[in-house]
Amino acid sequence: MSAGSARTDALTHRDADWAGLRVLVAGLGVSGFAAADALLERGAAVTVVDATAPAEGTPLGERARILDILGAVLRHGDDAVTTLPDPVPDLVVTSPGWRPDQPLLAAAAAAGVPVWGEVELAWRMRPRDGAAPWLAVTGTNGKTTTVQMLTAMLRAAGLRACSAGNVGTPVLEAVLDPQPYDVIAVELSSFQLHWSHSLAPRASACLNIAPDHVDWHGSLEEYARAKGRVYTRTEVACVYNVQDAATRHLVEDADVQEGCRAVGFTLGTPGLSEVGLVEDVLADRAFVEERRTAAAELGTLDDLRAGADSPPPAPHLVANALAAAALARAHGVPPAAVRQGLRDFVPEPHRIADLGVVRGLRWVDDSKATNPHAAAASLAAFEHVVWVAGGLLKGADVDDLVREAAGRLRAVVLIGRDRSAISEALARHAPDVPVVDVDRTDTGAMDTVVRAALGLAHEGDVVLLAPAAASMDMFANYGARGDAFSAAVRRLLEQG
Repeated sequence: MSAGSARTDALTHRDADWAGLRVLVAGLGVSGFAAADALLERGAAVTVVDATAPAEGTPLGERARILDILGAVLRHGDDAVTTLPDPVPDLVVTSPGWRPDQPLLAAAAAAGVPVWGEVELAWRMRPRDGAAPWLAVTGTNGKTTTVQMLTAMLRAAGLRACSAGNVGTPVLEAVLDPQPYDVIAVELSSFQLHWSHSLAPRASACLNIAPDHVDWHGSLEEYARAKGRVYTRTEVACVYNVQDAATRHLVEDADVQEGCRAVGFTLGTPGLSEVGLVEDVLADRAFVEERRTAAAELGTLDDLRAGADSPPPAPHLVANALAAAALARAHGVPPAAVRQGLRDFVPEPHRIADLGVVRGLRWVDDSKATNPHAAAASLAAFEHVVWVAGGLLKGADVDDLVREAAGRLRAVVLIGRDRSAISEALARHAPDVPVVDVDRTDTGAMDTVVRAALGLAHEGDVVLLAPAAASMDMFANYGARGDAFSAAVRRLLEQG
């Protein structure tokens, strides 16, 4: 054991002896800034490195200016992010996007220097006594929606709660809030889990596993293993997806606290120790005393509808609600507060957002469906679809997606750099489905897309933007892509 790891092992709460600890913070993003600020406040000697030089007047420059005033050492450039400084630090705190084989992190590992992510730091910055428990959520898709539903349920129960981690408030900021939270709903990416070593959630959930970020983790097995770390040391309940056997296997392999239970969520009728659907009722057979013979009603599908005129909730939205309900119930939230939380929940933009009926067609923006697994869930929500797809596939295979969705497709409008891969899959699995290839990449491309979809659809169809791909070939992010689609639909409405 190195001297650094011996000292860091003792850092289990915010009032431990952080003074004089030599810490290198990798990355000057929002999480890196929060980490450096918290460490400096506790007397650590902090060096912050970033490949990009902080320019005055930019967010990066402002963060650098503040940390300089607080006493941090700032280094930038290629050398700063490839070699350890002298003297070697006691600890490296990395931003989640940095890969394990990044030269600086690899050098730290070779030197026996502990490497934490900002989530691990946040866990160790909790108070010694009375720390707010964490309800942790991971999965390939649906994390943000589930965490925000969960937060709505917790608040409906009268608890001071927030969404943190990969969504909402940075988790370190939530932990250090001067007004302590009663409970924190934490969204965790596979990157964040990879760099987390001592988390012990009150309850935890992995929603699903599908190929994603394999380039970062090195293999699908390593990606799944990172996701499975959400269950490690869980106290009350490990929540898994009955329809996704991989999540159940992760629970079976997890090293949890004595008395922790496995609780499934399912779109079918719930079995013992499961939450699920009985017709249109969300039912709990996991957290009721007479669960062998009875269930508690947690809400109905109507509680999930955005409004009386909106379509029924998509299956994956219902699954997210059930997972959130299981986590809330594990924390003792009563059924009435679960129902109220479902009613209070307001989805984030670009997540299967109903844009309304225009020219006899329902238009739906699910630009957040940035991988095939998310697009498959979106397509499964509708019977007849004109599908708008394409972008940066990042090597993802779309064959299974197209084969499973073929029977729902009225037509397809393709955009983006990797649209040919989707076109080839359509030729193999849905050769009779009309396809329009939009090769424009300018700001007016979505008007062309919308006009093409209008010409292909039948009255009552759904025109669905669920790209199955990232957006950066044409747009700044998935939000900008969704905004462009929504704006084009509005212009169509204005044309009458």
